[in-house]
Amino acid sequence: MNVNQMEELIGKMTLDEKIGMIHGNQLFQTKGVERLGIPPFISSDGPMGCRLDYQPASWQVIGQNYDYTSYLPSNTALAATWNPDIAYETGKILGKEARGRGKDMILAPGINMMRTPLCGRSFEYMGEDPHLAAEMVVPMIQGIQENDVAACVKHFAVNSQETNRTSINAKVDERTLQEIYFPAFKAAVKKGKAASVMGAYNKLNGSYCCHNDYLLNEVLRKDWEFDGFVISDWGGVKDTMEAAFNGLDMEMSVTDNFDEYYMAGPLKKMVEEGKVPESIIDDKVRNILRVMNRLHMLDGERKTGTYNDAEDRRSLRKAAEESIVLLKNKQNILPLDEKKIKHILIVGDNGDRMHALGGGSAEIKALYEISPLLGMSMLLGGNVTIQYEPGYYASVVGNVWDEGWQANSLEEDSVSGNREDGKGTEWTEKNREYRQRALKAAKDADVVIYIGGLNHDYDVEGMDRRNLKLPYGQDKLILDLLSVRQDLIVVMMTGSPVDMSVWLDKTDTLVQTWYNGMEGGYALAEILFGKVNPSGKLPETFPMALIDTPACQSGISPEDKELNYTEGVFIGYRHYDINHIKPAFSFGYGLSYTDFSITDGNVELKQSEDGLKVQVSVTVTNEGKLPGAQVVQIYTGCGENSLNPAVRPIKELKGFQKISLNPGESGKVTIILDGSAFSSYSTSEKCFIVEPGKYNIYIATSCTDIIETHKIYISNRIKYSK
Repeated sequence: MNVNQMEELIGKMTLDEKIGMIHGNQLFQTKGVERLGIPPFISSDGPMGCRLDYQPASWQVIGQNYDYTSYLPSNTALAATWNPDIAYETGKILGKEARGRGKDMILAPGINMMRTPLCGRSFEYMGEDPHLAAEMVVPMIQGIQENDVAACVKHFAVNSQETNRTSINAKVDERTLQEIYFPAFKAAVKKGKAASVMGAYNKLNGSYCCHNDYLLNEVLRKDWEFDGFVISDWGGVKDTMEAAFNGLDMEMSVTDNFDEYYMAGPLKKMVEEGKVPESIIDDKVRNILRVMNRLHMLDGERKTGTYNDAEDRRSLRKAAEESIVLLKNKQNILPLDEKKIKHILIVGDNGDRMHALGGGSAEIKALYEISPLLGMSMLLGGNVTIQYEPGYYASVVGNVWDEGWQANSLEEDSVSGNREDGKGTEWTEKNREYRQRALKAAKDADVVIYIGGLNHDYDVEGMDRRNLKLPYGQDKLILDLLSVRQDLIVVMMTGSPVDMSVWLDKTDTLVQTWYNGMEGGYALAEILFGKVNPSGKLPETFPMALIDTPACQSGISPEDKELNYTEGVFIGYRHYDINHIKPAFSFGYGLSYTDFSITDGNVELKQSEDGLKVQVSVTVTNEGKLPGAQVVQIYTGCGENSLNPAVRPIKELKGFQKISLNPGESGKVTIILDGSAFSSYSTSEKCFIVEPGKYNIYIATSCTDIIETHKIYISNRIKYSK
């Protein structure tokens, strides 16, 4: 459909038909215009797979067996792979399955920055660094959208906590927005060509994000030239007039009074009274039709999609494998040798817990999910006895939500604070019983593997954690196990960091895994037994304690109505660097079962009046005995510069590449940086600027493991447009 045909189509539509296209007519669907061949627009959560289906006007599940779907690794897990190819393949599966389920748009991916590790939805996002998130989100969007399904990047913008999420006013300065919170969204729009952007629940500098003139009209439409459509988060609209004029195209909510939505009857009335010109409605319809046209919803030439394809499970297993991070292996206990082991003890609720049907709107009705217990049993077969003891009593079952939770999700009382850890006589007695059984069994096993961490009681939409402590008395259990078994293997399964300080210096073997999808338990087994060499790197800093974090050192308060981002650009590792705080584990950190050397670092600078290019190259050699993969990370920072270095981060990630090598093999990695890698946002000139001066280029394997530092001098002042 060309532009003239689209205008002709809009001209044939009545006001009622136009209004029907811009607000929900069902919980996940708008009205179509049947007489003109315009179908309804159907969306679905979510970030970890196409969500199960609900009744059109109530949050009751359909309850049939057609909507079992592949369960994908969380976005944090994908970011931990540091592999854009994995992001693309996972996005392709997500888009294919959404189309196969008859959806037009998948409400993913989420790319909010992890300002605080307490955020309940951190597991849905891609970590703390804007460059890493940008590099991973673009291929994921491309994979989704090649299936004639729209990707919907969310939540625009600065949705950094769940407590008071529908009312909190985030006060953020322009430079911080441009350097930290916008880049991943900008890349999603300009490079990924995302078809849709979802507004956040919160306010930004006094105005709700779902109808924020600055965000949606100035930044998204004008500066980034976005030509898709903007959809509200479900229930994110608060005012009809603002929604009409401030850039929103489609309103969705959690209630069934569809004709009473702000952009339904109330907006129609304003048009009829002359308060809102009908041309404003036309603009919204035009944006929606443009996306429908690109998805081939209007010409009958659309891809059909499919879901639960057996071939896709290999890709999802590979994604899970590459996401797992080896944090400690002091005594080289890992990888385990199955030929020398007859009796394995697995301790910890996460050793046999299913996580798919939890987390809020990220919930998935998984075709299957392999727990670590199942994965190890599948991998090892009948020659090894595997015993399981939960070790602690997880009293709240977080992976089965009440059907009505989402209908009540806009009530502040239901989304502030966090669930209580287990209390009372039942919890105490069961916890004591489980602990004693685990400690007794630990004495006799050949190998003891503790698999604990968090679950979707804590990594969950609508709630933030109160602190970083492990729930269910896990710290004491781990200490008790270590007193019996110094060779204890500890596996943390979480969506965000936890405080491990109580026992961290006492354990020699530590593995980080995530909500890793349907193949996650098998992937973990492969890592532990050396079938796969770990290559994941942390996409976020793991602090020693909450007080070390850049924001919310004392927790997130339900009383707060305003949130001042006083730390500015210094979130994540930027904060730890400039304040000389040593974390438990650094951003970008991750070990391997083999040894790599990085040598022959070379930096070539080419600059002209119009810009510059920096080529960084190194040689990576696998000097160990196992195949493996290393991630070369490039950071930049100010040297002696006309700007005050104190206002700039010491270093910032600006490039990375993962390389796989066999034992003894070498490979060359070349990473190209442009001038933007050295720029900072000028609030006075409203653009990014590279100031003349000296800059450092760090070749590294994490933000604190620097292999080489090179210095360059940039002679020209360069401006970069928005």
